Amino acid sequence: MPSNFHDEFQRELETGLRELEAKSESRSLTEIRGVNLCSNDYLGLAENPALKEAVLEAVRESGRIGGTGSRLLSGHAAIWNEVEEEFARFAGTEAALCFGSGYAANLGVLTSLLKKEDVVFSDELNHASLIDGIRLSGARKVIYPHLDLNALESELQKYEGERCRKLVVTESVFSMDGDVAPVTEIFALADRYGAGAIVDEAHATAVHGPSGRGIAAASGCADFLVASVHPCGKALASAGAFVCGSAVLKEHLINHARTFVFSTAQPPYMAGQIRAALRLALAMDRERDELHARSKRFAAALRSQGWDTGNSTTQIVPALIGGNEEALAAADFLQQEGFAVRAIRPPTVPQGSARLRFSLTAGIPEDALLHLEDSLHRWCDLEYRSATAGRA
Repeated sequence: MPSNFHDEFQRELETGLRELEAKSESRSLTEIRGVNLCSNDYLGLAENPALKEAVLEAVRESGRIGGTGSRLLSGHAAIWNEVEEEFARFAGTEAALCFGSGYAANLGVLTSLLKKEDVVFSDELNHASLIDGIRLSGARKVIYPHLDLNALESELQKYEGERCRKLVVTESVFSMDGDVAPVTEIFALADRYGAGAIVDEAHATAVHGPSGRGIAAASGCADFLVASVHPCGKALASAGAFVCGSAVLKEHLINHARTFVFSTAQPPYMAGQIRAALRLALAMDRERDELHARSKRFAAALRSQGWDTGNSTTQIVPALIGGNEEALAAADFLQQEGFAVRAIRPPTVPQGSARLRFSLTAGIPEDALLHLEDSLHRWCDLEYRSATAGRA
C-alpha cells in the first residue's frame, strides 16, 4: 500500500503558502521593469562598458571557465592570490580571502570563530546571514537594540569576567534602514571589555569611505577589527565576498571555514572581473559624491512630504508605511507610474514596519527622482481621500 506522505506533504506546503497570502507576505519572482529602485548596483557598474569588456577579456585569457572543485582541490588559480592581495590593500588589512557569496562569508567566519561557550553580541537588525551564522555557531547570543551603545555596553559588562571569546557583530550600512553603525564607538566598547568586532560592509563597499573602502576604513578601525566582510555582488557588480583581516585569520579560515572548504571555487575569470570592478570603483569619487548628494536631497524631500525615512543617511532610503497591504498598494501605484519598487514586508523587516525601500544608484537621473517624489505625493493624496471617504 503506497504511503500518503507526498499528498500530505503537498497539502502542508500549500497551507503554509495560503497563510502567507492571507497575511500579505507571499512573494513571487517577477522581472524588474521601469526605473530600477530595487538595485544594489550603486555605481552602475553592472552596465558599465569597460567592465563588460574586462569580463570578456578575462574569459578569453582564462584556461578554463569552470571552478572544477574547491580551491583546496582543483579550483585554485594564481589570480585569486593576486586579487586577494589587491582587495586586502583596498580594505586596509593584512590579508583577504574570497568566499562564494556574502552569505557564505558571514556563515564561514562566525561558525569557524565561535564555539558554544563563546558569546556574540549582535545588533537586532543585522542581516539574515549574520543571524544564521550566529545560530549555526552554537555560541551564546546577545541581541542588543538597534545601534543602542548603552545597551551594548551594559551587555558587555555582564560578561566582562568570563574567560571566553567575545565578538560584537554589526553591519556598517544597514540594508533595510540605510542608517550607519557607529563603528568607532563599537570597537572602543568591544576593546574596553575584552571583545573583538566584525563588520559587514555589504552596502558600504565601493560606496562609502575614502575611495569607497568602507565605513571601517573611514573610521580608521580597519586594522583593529577581527574582520571586515566586503561582498562583491552589489556596488562591484560581480560575485563573491572577501573576508579581510590578519594573515593568521586567513589561514584559519582556509582550514576551518566550512563554507570555504566545501564549496566549489568560482571560475578564474571571476577574479578578473572583480579586479576590474575594484579598479574602476576606486576612480569613481565623482559618482560617489553625486550619489550621496542626491540621496540626501531625496530623503529630505520625502521627509518634507511627511514620510518617515527613519534614520537613513545613505543611498538606501526607506519610506515606512506599517501595514503589509498598504505597502503593497503603494508599490503597485508606483509600478504603474513607471518605477520598479518593491514592498518590503516581514520577515525581512519587523512586524508592523512594512515599507518601500528606495535603493538609489548612480544611474538614476535627477528628473526621475523628482517624478518619484511627485508620484509619492499623489499616492498620499489618494490614500487620504480614500480614508476620508471611508469615514464619511
